[in-house]
Amino acid sequence: MEGKRLNKEEKPKKKHKVLRVFIIILIILLVLAIALIGTGYWYIHSKLDKMNYVDNVTKNEIAVDAEVEENLSEYRNIALFGLDTDSDSFKNARSDCIIIVSINNNTKDVRLLSVYRDTYVDIDGHGLDKITHAYAYGGPALALSTLNKNLDLNITEFVTVNFETVKTIVDELGGVQITVSDAEATRIPDISSAGTYNLNGEQALAYSRIRKIDTDYQRTERMRTVLNAVFTKVKGLSLTSLNSLLDTMLPHISTNISKDEIIKLMPDVVSYNITESDGWPYNTRGWEVGLWYGIPVTLESNVKELHEKLFGETDYEPTETVKEISDRIVDKTGFTE
Repeated sequence: MEGKRLNKEEKPKKKHKVLRVFIIILIILLVLAIALIGTGYWYIHSKLDKMNYVDNVTKNEIAVDAEVEENLSEYRNIALFGLDTDSDSFKNARSDCIIIVSINNNTKDVRLLSVYRDTYVDIDGHGLDKITHAYAYGGPALALSTLNKNLDLNITEFVTVNFETVKTIVDELGGVQITVSDAEATRIPDISSAGTYNLNGEQALAYSRIRKIDTDYQRTERMRTVLNAVFTKVKGLSLTSLNSLLDTMLPHISTNISKDEIIKLMPDVVSYNITESDGWPYNTRGWEVGLWYGIPVTLESNVKELHEKLFGETDYEPTETVKEISDRIVDKTGFTE
């Protein structure tokens, strides 16, 4: 079936700064809690018990190419998923927000990479499809396998939150200040015109979910705006409010990173340096066949550029798997540039 091909110019040229998302906030909050409260292991452990641990998503369940794993052995890559759901069950939910946190174990440099939700990739058992659907088809294991297979990565750890958590946290903080346009105002409850407002949880959630007035790239920008506003407000919290926020926030987080692993990470967090944020794919074209897809042009060249930017590999040669998927995408869409 022939699809509608959209011009390159229809994609925003500006690379957005990737969200300072919940895992970063979480770790910083926990470090602050330790420093200020002065308590030890058991206090932290009791707080982390509030999180949802997914024991069945183990390394054995996730596809990782052996050569890629060896090549990236000095990097700890963690996937952050923000789900389009109002439930904490996380079942059959799409990962509308996908962020890779790449930690260089030697230098402690951290790079954040946002993977656009509509990116056209290969999903095991489902063929070429939007990457956002992988989580809905097979949960975090399939979502991680899809990232690894299409981007030549070694991710086996994840943190998941749902968008309803945004509402809960914003209300706990007493709202966040956001400037909205006339077009955005029409999609937010109880707001009718452009201006700067202190949005409550429901309004902030509606703002971050706005569709169709522009593109998914702008939608990602709105998510970033809300989360940065949350991050800014969190930094000014009192100890009592900080403790309350942790109690509110942690039950809405799911992860396969053990409590002991999170605690082991904490001493290093203060030395982490977020050096770069970016969005992937770097080069895309829009394609509409019933649904809108973001086509990496090409997948192979985008993966090469990813490894150069994220891992400093100037002569990276993608795996045969990536090359094969890239050729299939070209055959399907006709997009070679």
